Amino acid sequence: MTPYQWNQGCFGWHLLADPKLSVIEEEVAPGAGEVLHIHHQAQQFFYVLSGVATIITASQDFHLKQGQGVAITPETPHQLKNNGTEVLRFLVISSPPTKNDRENICAGSN
Repeated sequence: MTPYQWNQGCFGWHLLADPKLSVIEEEVAPGAGEVLHIHHQAQQFFYVLSGVATIITASQDFHLKQGQGVAITPETPHQLKNNGTEVLRFLVISSPPTKNDRENICAGSN
């Protein structure tokens, strides 16, 4: 699998790219992350393989350790960050896939 870079210090590997389901393994360096954004169609499930993920939503902040996960429903603004000191590795499972279904809420890149 060839990795792709999606932000500074952030990489992903497509494990499954199906029209109805996407499974991606991602790696986020300490201090890195993504901007607040929304998916209008896709439901996502984030599952931490190693490190600690901070996922911020309007209603709650999630601090996920190895073996923990959280589902994010469509139309829920969210942002993932690595506020820890070690590399974060996680799976993000999306149904349907998020291609062409992402809207950044604040300035920045993904």
